[in-house]
Amino acid sequence: MADHGGVLMDEPQLPEGLADRIDVLRGREYHVAALPGGLTNKNLKVTTDEGAYVLRLSDEASGALAIDRDHEYANSVIAARSGVGAPVIQRLPEAGVVVIGFLEGQTLADGDFARPGVVERVALAVRQLHQGEPFVNVFDMFEIQRRYLDLVTTRGYRLPGDYHAYAGQVGRIRDALATRAEPRVACNNDLLAANFIDAGDRMFIIDYEYAGNNDPCFELGNIWSECHLTDDQLETLVATYYGRPFRNRVARARLQGLMSQYGWTLWASIQDGQSDLDFDFWSWGMEKYERAVATFNSAGFDDLLDEVQRPD
Repeated sequence: MADHGGVLMDEPQLPEGLADRIDVLRGREYHVAALPGGLTNKNLKVTTDEGAYVLRLSDEASGALAIDRDHEYANSVIAARSGVGAPVIQRLPEAGVVVIGFLEGQTLADGDFARPGVVERVALAVRQLHQGEPFVNVFDMFEIQRRYLDLVTTRGYRLPGDYHAYAGQVGRIRDALATRAEPRVACNNDLLAANFIDAGDRMFIIDYEYAGNNDPCFELGNIWSECHLTDDQLETLVATYYGRPFRNRVARARLQGLMSQYGWTLWASIQDGQSDLDFDFWSWGMEKYERAVATFNSAGFDDLLDEVQRPD
C-alpha cells in the first residue's frame, strides 16, 4: 500500500474499540487515512510515532467470491517470508481485520510497464514468490469458474447472453494444458498493476485474497491480461521468468490469461449482483469477456492449443 499523497479532509474513523485491540495502536496516538482501491476490502493507513500500518477490513459477502480469509492470512505470512510480501503484524479474525506493514513506494499502473526494466523486475519478483514456500491451498481457475457459474445461475445474476457457447473451447484449453502440466507453485493469482509496489531497490507484491498454489503460467498470463501488456511484453515477462523465451510457455500464459478473462467475467457478474459499492462491475467484466471472445473466435486460437503442447 503506497502513499498516494495528501490527507483526506474527512478523516475516517476506526470502528469503536478496535484500536485498543491492536497491539501497535494500543495506548498510542494515531492518524487514519483511507487508501484507494479495494473492491472486497476497506483499506486504512494508520500512522503512529512508531511507524505506519495498513488495516485491511474485510467484507463478509466476499465469501461468495471464493475468498477464504484463513487462507489469505496464512498465505500473506508465507509471502512475507519469501521477501516480496508486506510484513504481517496481527490478525483479529472475529473483527475481520488484518494489520500489515505499510510499504513506502510507488504503486504501479498499467502504463508503468512501458518503462525500461519494469516488466523484467516484475517477472523476477513473481519468480521469487513462486520459489518460496508453498501456500496452504490450491487455486484452479477451471474449478473457480465452474463454482462462480453455479452461483451466478442459482442466484439469477446477469450473464453475457452467449457465455455458455464457449464451454467447448474451455474444455479444449484444459485438455491442451494437461498435456504438459506444470508443477504448482505459490501464486498470488490476482496481479493487476496496483498489486505491485516499486520500492526502488525491490518490487513488492501485495493482496493475497486469491492466493493459492497454481500453474506459474496462470500468474504470468493473468498479469498480461490484467495489466494490458502487449504480446512483446508478455514474451519478455515469460523469458525473464524462465530464463529463456520458451514458445510453448508463452502460449500457455496466453491460454491461462484467456481463462482468467473468462473466469473473472463471472466474478464481475457476482459483484454486479451483490455489491453495494459505487462501481460499474458489469462494464469491468464485459471488457474482459469481450477480449476473451475475440480470442476464442480468432484464427490463432487453434495455434495456441497446438503451440502449448509442443516440447521445449
